[in-house]
Amino acid sequence: MANTKSEQVGGTKTTVLTVISTGLFVLVSSIIVFPVLAGFLASFRPGQELFRRGLSLNLNFSTMTLKNYQYIFSGNSDSLKYLNSFKNSLFLTFVTVVATLVVCYFIAYGISMYEFKLRNLLFFLVIATMMVPFEILMLPLYQEIIKLNLTDTTWGVVLPGVCGASTIFFFRQYMIGLPKELLEAGRIDGASEYGICTKIMLPIVKPAFASMAILTSMGSWNNLLWPMLVYRSQAKFTLPVYLNGLLNPYGNNYDILIAGSMFSIIPVLIVFLCFQSYFIDGMVAGAVKG
Repeated sequence: MANTKSEQVGGTKTTVLTVISTGLFVLVSSIIVFPVLAGFLASFRPGQELFRRGLSLNLNFSTMTLKNYQYIFSGNSDSLKYLNSFKNSLFLTFVTVVATLVVCYFIAYGISMYEFKLRNLLFFLVIATMMVPFEILMLPLYQEIIKLNLTDTTWGVVLPGVCGASTIFFFRQYMIGLPKELLEAGRIDGASEYGICTKIMLPIVKPAFASMAILTSMGSWNNLLWPMLVYRSQAKFTLPVYLNGLLNPYGNNYDILIAGSMFSIIPVLIVFLCFQSYFIDGMVAGAVKG
């Protein structure tokens, strides 16, 4: 009887915790989803409606049309600027993701797989950079970009963030739990150190690559401040910079701003769908290893 009562009490506590956790999940999800859904509905309405009613979930089909989306693909001057900035963001994101993942992987591989003096100090310095706000580093970084003559170039935007401390930390946490015997086995088979790194260890780290590819692409795609400082030619503006320029004292083009913002979600969504099978595994493994 005692066991039965304890099981009932335990089952009741589990049910209560499940209900509470589910309720909190629904509440947080609603807070996150509301602005996205409200913005999506607003993208089908004229910009004047946004001034009258603001962002809302009101389904007034009489005012909802596809004109905003037709406008950004109409081929006029605004449309061409939007599509050009969209292309610039795609190129910048691709270069940033590839460069960041390659550089951070090799750095994390060296820190986690080899024993050498000052290894821990080096890793501490990498982590310490995460504690410094970008706003503090922005001015000296910009001065370096000017001295290197990289203003108004893609590499001027990419290079300051290519050694991302958080990406290095994640790769290191993921790889530090991998057996070192793999390195010895590769050496016995005659593989070079580079071959071990790229042909043996790299395939094992695919979940980490997928996770970081998603997070890095999101950060690069939505980056506004640094590209706005480095780029000077309007033809090189990325999507966030162009959309930000639509809000000015002389007029606010909400028609293309809202529709263009909603359409810009698609590339990041595609990246997530392509790597989602690895994403959870990579995040969990990187969090618990080490």
